[in-house]
Formats: sequence, C-alpha cells, structure tokens
Amino acid sequence: MNPKTALYDTTLRDGAQAEGINLSSSDKLRIAERLAAFGIGYIEGGFPGSNEKDIAFFREARNKDWGGARIAAFGSTRKPDTRVENDPQMDLLLRAETPVVTFVGKSSIYQVTDVLRTTADENLRMLADTTAHLHGHGREVMYDAEHFFDGYFLDKDYALACLRAASEAGASYVVLCDTNGGRLPHEIAEATAAACKAVSCRVAIHSHNDCGLGVANAIAALRAGASQVQGTVNGYGERTGNCNLTTVIPILELKLGQSVLPPGMLAHLADLSRFVDEVANQNHDTRAPFVGLSSFAHKGGMHANAVTKSGSSYEHIDPASVGNQRRILVGELSSRSNIMLKAKEFGIDLPDKSPEARRVLDRIKQLENEGYEFEAADASFELLTRRALDKAPSFFKAREYHVSMRQDVEQNSSVCEATVRLDIDGEESYTVARGDGPVNALDNSLRLALSKKYPEISGLHLIDYKVRIVNSSAGTAARIRVLVESSNGSDEWGTIGVSDNVIDASWQALADSFAYFLLKLGK
Repeated sequence: MNPKTALYDTTLRDGAQAEGINLSSSDKLRIAERLAAFGIGYIEGGFPGSNEKDIAFFREARNKDWGGARIAAFGSTRKPDTRVENDPQMDLLLRAETPVVTFVGKSSIYQVTDVLRTTADENLRMLADTTAHLHGHGREVMYDAEHFFDGYFLDKDYALACLRAASEAGASYVVLCDTNGGRLPHEIAEATAAACKAVSCRVAIHSHNDCGLGVANAIAALRAGASQVQGTVNGYGERTGNCNLTTVIPILELKLGQSVLPPGMLAHLADLSRFVDEVANQNHDTRAPFVGLSSFAHKGGMHANAVTKSGSSYEHIDPASVGNQRRILVGELSSRSNIMLKAKEFGIDLPDKSPEARRVLDRIKQLENEGYEFEAADASFELLTRRALDKAPSFFKAREYHVSMRQDVEQNSSVCEATVRLDIDGEESYTVARGDGPVNALDNSLRLALSKKYPEISGLHLIDYKVRIVNSSAGTAARIRVLVESSNGSDEWGTIGVSDNVIDASWQALADSFAYFLLKLGK
C-alpha cells in the first residue's frame, strides 16, 4: 500500500443522489464545514450551474476558509466534436473557482460506442482536451474513469489508454470507478494494479455497494496501489450506496496503520456520522460498523460477563477510539452479569450473585415473554430495577383513568378527552383534559394532575411515539408494544408499555416517562 491515503468525500454530490435525500445549499455548507474540520482532504460540492442549490453552494464556498480541505467542482468531458473552449460546461466549472475540478468520462469501449455514440479516438481526444483545458487554468484535475472496471475486463488496452490520455494531459488523479458496483475484490485488485503501472499520475478508487462490497473493493484497490479513496458519509449514494467513509476510515487507521486524519479526530467519527444523518433527515443505521448504536452492544450473558473482564474478548477495537461506547443490553438472553452491569450504569449497586439480581432477571424474562423489550427503554428498566429493590420513590399512584372520543363524521372532526385519578402524597387528584388524540389527552391530563405538586413537569417533552404489533398472527386482538421517547431538553430516554389495549400500553409508557423525569430531578 501507499504510505498515505487521501480522503475524498462525495456526500454532497454522489450521496445526494440517493433516494430520500434532499440537501439544501445551507445543508451542504454545514456538512462541508464539518467534513473540513474533521480532516477530509477533498470535498466535492456538486455540479456548478446544474441547479440553484449548487450555484448557491459554490458562491458561498468561495468566501470561506476551508483550512486544509480542497473543494472540488464536478462535471464531465467536453461534448463530442466540440472545441473545448466552446463547451459552456467548461466555463461553468471554471467560474465555480474551486481549486479542484473532477470530471467524468467514459473508459469502456462499449459505453463510448453504444451510449456516448462517438468513436474511440474522439473519446480519447475529449479526455485529453478537457484535462489540458482545466489544468491550463490552474486547477487540480481528477478524471473519473466511469465504468473503468467493466471496461477493463472488456478491452484492457482501451480502458488503460483512456487513463493515459488524462494522465499525460495533466491529471493529478485518475479515479477508477466501479460504476455499476458489480465487481469483486480480486477483480478490483487486478485492474487497479494494471492502472497503477499504466499511468504516471496517482490512482484513486470510487466504488459502489451494489454487491455489498463497496468498502472491501476500496480496500482491495488501496492494497493494489491506489492512493486515494472516494466515498460518502454513512454510505449514501444511488441504488444501494457508495463506499462508506465511516467504515473505511477506521479500517485504514486502526487495521492498516495509516494516519489519514489529523491526530485525535478519529474519536469524532461517530459524531460526524450522526450529524450528517441529522442534517440529511435520515434515521441513523444502528447496525453500522464502528459508528452504529449497536456496534458495541452486548445482550448475551456470556458476552456481557466477558467484556467487563477484557473488552477485546468480544470487541475488535476500543469503542472510544471511534467516539462510540459499549452498551449492555437486557433481555431473555441476559444473565445476572447483564443486570449487574446495567444497574451499575444507573448508580445502583447490585452484586452479581445476589438474590436481588436474580429477582430482577426473572422479572425481565417474564416481561420479555409478554412482549416487552428494554433495549430502547433504559428508563423503564431503571425504574423496574429500583422498584424491585424498593429504591424507587412513589411520586404518584394511578387509581383509574378513562379516555373517550366523539367523532363528528359530517364535520370530519373529533374530540378526545381523558380523565385521570391519582394519589399524590396521600391526596387524591382528579383531572380532565382534552387532546388531539387519546394519547395526547392522557398526557395533558396526567401533566395537569402532577403540575400542582411538581411544576417542573412543564420541562418534560414527548419527542417520539412508536407502536408495534407483538404477535401479528392474532390480528386485531394482537398485543401492542408502545415505546415513548422523552426529553428534558438536555437528556433523552425511552419508556415502554405492553398490553392488549393500545391506550393501556401508552399509559404505561407515559407514566414511566413522568416518573423517570421526576427521579432525574431528585424529587
């Protein structure tokens, strides 16, 4: 391998082409700034002039200090049988005023003759003319050799000739693209080695994930001599996505011994991953290698017991090295070690072999059999543990609740009302409140009842509400699992409820959320 690998991010261009992702110019600037601060060397901004968002991005990017990062504009070769000086796209690329221009061009003879509908020689001239024109205007030029690997195995000589045309005209990198994402690592390695011998410039790899091999193919190319890897944060991209930079970067740093980031920045990898997901309005992939919430989660009792003695027993790296953390889960596969370790997270001393630990474990297994899952409901688990140990304050005791709904079919409107009767410090509280739905009405009524004793309850906010069928084979008689996520503005927690009745399940989750909020206040 080359002693140093350059990182090239195309989240803002190739990643933005993914289904369900729509980035504004402001979004793109925020992501680019975060990538630059993280230590990415090249950041591709998009197609200058192709749409208003990209025009705005490059206009703003001109006036920013990007530190050590270099912004790249993306385009394509001049048109066939057109002088490069007369191609309006060349003018747009230069007017973006980026230090780097990456352009895509054909490298497969099939693509040249059957898709581009020009001659093999004219395509070579297009590659050379485009490179020389951009290079002559002081730009660092990179040639994205589209369909290179397919072209190489169809006609090796012509595919390599395309690379040489750009290299000899002044390209700093020729980028080998597995455009359809269908090649295997041994094919990538063979073709990359040939490319490295054929050109005098540097070689980069741009892989797609259609076979689930985007990262593996990138590593194969780097081991065969490529010195730049292109990819996207979280693997965004067309179809099944691109090489995932949040996976390939720690592999380079921790497995292959390459320092591709500034010192200390790898520990911010998980934060970067979640930040980009948040800006792109995407759900975070909990099972993503290195950065996912489940990457270092242990549910099996034997595993949980072992990692407390030696992290390397079931963790291939230190979670903190990539900004992640170990998580101990509890469930039907847990042992008393899981319960002890989880309790320790909450500041509860629960000896491993104590009868109390066995009592909590038995209760967990009973509830899981009924449909409960505590992996995303830490707050409910902590309350359950404290209650089993008689260490949970009783902030309120529910006596009864009632929810009603009246629907005006003609007016297409409804009125939901909830009545709640509580015992708070020996005094009965009876409240009625309306809401936009039955759960909102319950929330409002419970909040109204508690606010007299605990005015701080106004700082509790429900931020998510999920309903899941536990046993779908039972049809409309199935048990319901409700997960409520709440926040006090700084922390977030999950609570759970399970019942044959969705209202009852919702009540359980809501009541736990309110109790946990008061517990955190130290009431």
